[in-house]
Amino acid sequence: MLEQCIFAGFGGQGTLLIGKFLACAGLMEGKEVTWLPSYGPEMRGGTANCSVVVSDRPIAAPVVTAPNSVIAMNLPSLLKFEHTVKPGGTLIINSSLTNAKSSRDDLRVAYVPATEIAEKVGNPKGANVVILGAYLAMNPEIVAIDTIIEAMKEELGPRKMKFLDGNIKALHAGIDYVKNT
Repeated sequence: MLEQCIFAGFGGQGTLLIGKFLACAGLMEGKEVTWLPSYGPEMRGGTANCSVVVSDRPIAAPVVTAPNSVIAMNLPSLLKFEHTVKPGGTLIINSSLTNAKSSRDDLRVAYVPATEIAEKVGNPKGANVVILGAYLAMNPEIVAIDTIIEAMKEELGPRKMKFLDGNIKALHAGIDYVKNT
């Protein structure tokens, strides 16, 4: 198994954080992982993305140029990374922030209104975790849901533990949305 993915959005949307959740979960399951962030000096409000590789074999390089999956939290991210996804790969678009459609017919595409879903479950800043749930629903072989929850606990740490329950609700809401559409 070799999963190469890119999580992309505006700085402050939590795209780097959900990449860390995935990488941490992969480590917890004994897999090889890399997490490589990329962001401009402006961070919050600027563009931010991270490449995550999860594999059952050693990883040669952390740079992802032809991902299996792209998670686009906004239109600039969709425009920048859609063409890089391997044929047959996964593209997940936060349809709350863009009504643009994929220009490709060789991908599995999900349009997830992540912001609205996050608000419905009482976690208005949890759109990133909704999208992570959608990604895991479309790629259940990467890591287990229970492991992602453990990774969230690890990455949030004691200081941010108050956000765990809301993130768990957002995660399950993203999973349910994909399974029911």
